[in-house]
Amino acid sequence: MTQEIHPETRLGSVHLTVQSLDRQIDFYQRALGLQVHWRSDGTAGLGAGGDDLLVLYESPGARRVRRSTGLYHFALLLPNRRELARAVVRLAQLKVPQAPTDHLMTETTYLSDPEGNGIEIYVDTPEDGFFGQENGHFVARDKDGVLRSGRDPLDLDELFTHLQPGDRFDTPIHPATRMGHIHLHVADIGTAMEFYRDVLGFGVQIEDDTMGFVSAGGYHHHIGFNTWLGPGAPPPPPGSLGLRHYTVILPNQDELDRLAAQIRTAGLPVEQRPDGLMVADPSQNHLLLTAAA
Repeated sequence: MTQEIHPETRLGSVHLTVQSLDRQIDFYQRALGLQVHWRSDGTAGLGAGGDDLLVLYESPGARRVRRSTGLYHFALLLPNRRELARAVVRLAQLKVPQAPTDHLMTETTYLSDPEGNGIEIYVDTPEDGFFGQENGHFVARDKDGVLRSGRDPLDLDELFTHLQPGDRFDTPIHPATRMGHIHLHVADIGTAMEFYRDVLGFGVQIEDDTMGFVSAGGYHHHIGFNTWLGPGAPPPPPGSLGLRHYTVILPNQDELDRLAAQIRTAGLPVEQRPDGLMVADPSQNHLLLTAAA
């Protein structure tokens, strides 16, 4: 039986191939308040001042292949509603299209960068309700137990009450911001679930015919995946725009070594790298398994 992944496992940086590094950096600085941590030879690391959250690789000739597997969105987790309110106002002032949404357990806004990479910016709000699985079906209930869609428009009037006099909307993103989760397009829910649950040991939070949510330590999800582009979607050709790989951080080297042995026992191809172990899910979404510093 597969051993569950360590409950302190978390996500790290998301790595993207982009056409224009200058344009993408400008967007992430202006619209999200990310900082450039470093830049060298057509590559840049961005974040909130600590570990990189995004790593961008410039490839001017790269093209986006529609209806293929890869990134649906990456999700930046903010520390509180005040920071989400600041982010929503900032995007509105810049006229960046966004979709503020109430998922009960989270409050969020969705947008895309100039090259079509999906982004979620959110805060955890478990005190407001629950979404998950009951009797094999997705269910969302508010704090009073009333059934909800789990996808209602966000109450912006309430959100903006968390702003404080003198708040600015052009300052860097809060330093406590981290990568909360990632959501992927896959070809098949069953084989994706076998990989993330049965090989890596993530716990299942939601599973239905078109979507799966898995996590470490009972979190609502660290990794989501769906077949909303249609079952059997192919992976994009190498060098396409979008996701190169994402990072899963184990709490220590012993846990990484244990998981590496688990993957090899399953007979999956792996690439040993100086910073960890690269492996691909059945839809060829690549992830780097690494240990916390």
